[in-house]
Amino acid sequence: MTLEQINELCKDTLIGHLEIEFIAFGSDYIKAKMPVNKKKHQPGGILHGGASLAMAETVAGAGSMLLVDPKKYDVLGLQVTGNHVGTTSSGDLLATAEIVHKGQTTHIWDVKITDDGEKLISVVRVTNIIREKK
Repeated sequence: MTLEQINELCKDTLIGHLEIEFIAFGSDYIKAKMPVNKKKHQPGGILHGGASLAMAETVAGAGSMLLVDPKKYDVLGLQVTGNHVGTTSSGDLLATAEIVHKGQTTHIWDVKITDDGEKLISVVRVTNIIREKK
């Protein structure tokens, strides 16, 4: 798959609503960006932590999809655990997911989310279950 195909596939989903755009990937990583705007703010005007977690699960899920045959397997988020260590109100978030375990039935990803000035915003671990389609 190409970046264009991945982004097109996600267009009319929650991923598109959050304006997440995949920008790079390789055999053991995937990167995406997401603009921070009012759509992703909490009422206080800063980034909602749930937007960061949704971004992390999205990036890790896409990374797992690139590692399996999507015609044979579903990738489902099993666990998402995050720590929000910074915040922002504008600009872009950048998420980099790196795989730390590639098993036959589970993948574990570490996701680092920064702002466009490279300030750390969130650190997230995502576990995906790889399930054969029925």
